[in-house]
Amino acid sequence: MNTGILIIAHAPLASALRASVLHVFPDVSSGILAMDVPANESPELTYSNVKVLMDQLNSTQILVLTDVFGATPCNVAQKVVDGLHSRIVAGVNLPMLLRTVNYRHESLDVLVARALAGGTQSIMQVAVTAPQNQSRKPHDLNHHDHSQ
Repeated sequence: MNTGILIIAHAPLASALRASVLHVFPDVSSGILAMDVPANESPELTYSNVKVLMDQLNSTQILVLTDVFGATPCNVAQKVVDGLHSRIVAGVNLPMLLRTVNYRHESLDVLVARALAGGTQSIMQVAVTAPQNQSRKPHDLNHHDHSQ
């Protein structure tokens, strides 16, 4: 059975992440739900909405991905997950989410490890110069790679 994935984040991040994932994996829409937490929503209302969404996932394993540790989405998730059949990973980003969707058939322990790896391995500084194996054409020598 596939692990259900619930994204809880400040509005509109959760829905945007879900939409991005469904662009790549359109067949997983029922296994991934998103909850955008509005700035003025009470933690109690967020809690009840999260409970409803977790029930809608109808899965024996649920991975909850939140945006910021210590913020309302994560704090509410901590009250809902049990640590056995459901887990939380904070700091969600698109590469993390793509990795979890791709491996959602694996155990919850393995999926948490893959989420952490997908999120951290995707963070890198990107060079602004052409890679060493791509030389510039003569007419590009005075061209700067930035906008003004």
